[in-house]
Amino acid sequence: MGSVTKEVFIGILISIIATLSGAFIYIEFFSQYGFQETLQVMKSQDLYGKVLTLAAIPNLFVFFVFIKKKQDYRARGVLLATILIAFATFVLKLI
Repeated sequence: MGSVTKEVFIGILISIIATLSGAFIYIEFFSQYGFQETLQVMKSQDLYGKVLTLAAIPNLFVFFVFIKKKQDYRARGVLLATILIAFATFVLKLI
């Protein structure tokens, strides 16, 4: 794996971790239900796309941190993962 590919991959992994963290924070602190109940409500009311969209907000901060540190390839990985999350949200809306 080349150096550039490795840096982009690291950006993608960090973006996925940031998105999962954002989903967890939303479910734990902003939902009026417990964790399991929130997952059941999301399933019954088909809210996966909306929660996924909110969960991707931390990617914005990660992206700007990488830009500020001049780690452009990692920032590209974050951008790529964010685009994939947006595509997944679009697909979830269609289903």
